[in-house]
Amino acid sequence: MIKRNEKILKRKNTALLIIDIQERILGVMQNPEGVVTNTVKLINGFKILNTPIYYTEQYPKGLGETEATIKNALGEAKAIQKLSFSCSGAGNLFDELKEKEITQIAITGIETHVCVQQTVLDLLANDFQVDLAADAVSSRNSFDYETALNRMRQNGAEVTTTEAILFELLEVCGTEEFKQISKIVK
Repeated sequence: MIKRNEKILKRKNTALLIIDIQERILGVMQNPEGVVTNTVKLINGFKILNTPIYYTEQYPKGLGETEATIKNALGEAKAIQKLSFSCSGAGNLFDELKEKEITQIAITGIETHVCVQQTVLDLLANDFQVDLAADAVSSRNSFDYETALNRMRQNGAEVTTTEAILFELLEVCGTEEFKQISKIVK
């Protein structure tokens, strides 16, 4: 029997976590349009695949709500509000993921070297596999972004892309889901 790599994302075990892509801070990030575009691609793809989506807001009173295009794509989903930088402090999020037998988390968000990095390190410490969409995270400067990607990779995070995440979850071509997701990534 041919084995598949255990790190390849599996639909039944995967959730998307969008971290703090909020109006008042997004404008000072590098490539904010790319972060929004790729996050929306992930949201739409995860919806097609009927895979769970979570999103957080860091101190929304000060940083505003989630960016409008992303919020619109999320539909009726409710933000998990937090004051901690890491999503480990976002209510019972980690417990809920474990209860739902989610073991793989795809990550998008800002800032790469603060909330994203602390969340990724905490997820790894709690035995989750983390797949970081490098084209859907950002920081104010490239040095912080690159340093954080390297640190997360060295600690066991899978650094990948939006498109790679979606096609791993698909597994095969020729399905209606493949056709829909192919349109999203174009």
